[in-house]
Amino acid sequence: MRSLRAARPRILLTAFAAGTLLLGSACNDSTKPAQDQAVATPPTAPATPSATATPTPTPKPTGADDPALKPFYGQQIAWAACPADPQAAKAKIDISGMLCGKLHVPLDYTAPATDALDIALIKLPAAKPDQRIGSLMVNPGGPGASGIEMVKYGAKEYEGTLHNRFDVVGFDPRGTGESSPVICYDDKQHEEADQRDSSLDPAVRKADHVKYGTEHAAACQAKSGKLLPFVGTRNTARDLDVLRAAVGDKKLNYLGISYGTYLGALYAEQFPQNTGRLILDGAVDPAQDGLDHGIDQQVGFEKSFERFAADCVQNHAAECPLGKDPAKAAQKAADFLDGLREHPMTAKDGRKLGADLAWTGTIQMLYGDEKTSWTYLRNALGWAMLGKKGDYLLAFADEYNGRDENGHYSPMEEANSAIGCADRVRPAPTPERAQEAVDRLKAEAPLMSKGVSVDDYTEPSCAYWPFKTTEQPHTIRAEGSAPILVVGSTGDPATPYASSEALAKGFANAGLLTRVGEGHGAFGKGNGCIDAALEAYLVEGTMPAAGTRCS
Repeated sequence: MRSLRAARPRILLTAFAAGTLLLGSACNDSTKPAQDQAVATPPTAPATPSATATPTPTPKPTGADDPALKPFYGQQIAWAACPADPQAAKAKIDISGMLCGKLHVPLDYTAPATDALDIALIKLPAAKPDQRIGSLMVNPGGPGASGIEMVKYGAKEYEGTLHNRFDVVGFDPRGTGESSPVICYDDKQHEEADQRDSSLDPAVRKADHVKYGTEHAAACQAKSGKLLPFVGTRNTARDLDVLRAAVGDKKLNYLGISYGTYLGALYAEQFPQNTGRLILDGAVDPAQDGLDHGIDQQVGFEKSFERFAADCVQNHAAECPLGKDPAKAAQKAADFLDGLREHPMTAKDGRKLGADLAWTGTIQMLYGDEKTSWTYLRNALGWAMLGKKGDYLLAFADEYNGRDENGHYSPMEEANSAIGCADRVRPAPTPERAQEAVDRLKAEAPLMSKGVSVDDYTEPSCAYWPFKTTEQPHTIRAEGSAPILVVGSTGDPATPYASSEALAKGFANAGLLTRVGEGHGAFGKGNGCIDAALEAYLVEGTMPAAGTRCS
């Protein structure tokens, strides 16, 4: 399962410049509540006492200690059989043993007695109730990915000890999926945007960015303005603590992948005393500036692309369309993908596969490992380059963009930008820093940053967004937390290994587990060493030995 959104070359180059963390998942959302049902009526709650100015004010209670939040913390979730899901049935996924429910949370935690919203939940009950430890909350990344789909479509990943000992609980964070999603566009508007290649002219690209940024902010404000100030990850971490209490757990056991590591880290920062066993896999470094993160990510995908292309030639020559020279293979693939700008392919459904969509489909497959996803990418490039059929690359791009086979788009893209802008805003870089960024891209990621210019990095992030956050990058210590397990993969293109090292080092009480291999994240990659270490930690509380590396 892909868990972090990377900026695709060209079309989202200015999103990198914006400095937002572009994260997400390949899960598709097929059912969403209507926007006019997004905000529910809160439970009866005592009025928040008015503050009285004193020379030494008493700290305001937080979490379950806040009297105004007791109705939320004390709620009982009405679990019931999940509604029929045609997509799951088509995929032959049995959801009959799963339960669904809703969690009621304040829209605004500073005024919990006003508006509220419902967080959609799914539970895979422990297979051996008499050996049940508690709940394992999971988040696949994003921001914008569906935790419900992580459980529904990924249930096999928990088979065995984890399913036996835990209720696996997924949730769609506020502003996403089935939990009052941020909506900005209809399917037609998404489709039109995807069918356009971005300009190679820096001046035109900059003008397009200003136009898109202005129109995007206005569209989101018009359809989801009430939600925008409240969809940040810090609020989602507070929802997670309410969920912990509502399922009856004294401590939070949690698996977060990619952006989910940021959610887990913020939870540990706000509620260190409530941490149980937290796995943060494929980590985002919360102290890293958004611009640096974006550049590191682009370089990470470039290096992964080069390794894929060389592997194609060296180990799969009979089916590789990239020639015979490993050193030139990546350039040959890039030239083909870039050439689709002037000579797009037409898919069976009549849509065009241009350069941006083709690169997007390629990046989608680089999230996976060399055993499976690289095989799919190799075959897709062969079909496109030799067979003149781009349908497979287009299908991979659709998966990345949250588009299903009926042309319906999930609200993942909107949630991604809304949560990103609620989480952090970067000021415009100095001309010198912008030039440094461009120089690094040209030197370390020339294939995926073709045409990049300083003009792509002149504006602050979220420049046109209607809500301005005060969040800033910072090291998270989480003093007083239980031991936290950070997991990093050496070949991870989306969250480079250095980010996992930095997150683990920043915590007051954490260890680092390393997977040596390609692809984003370690969970679900079929690595027996990793799986055994994660099970030992979750079930027994045993941290892997310092320096453990799993090949």
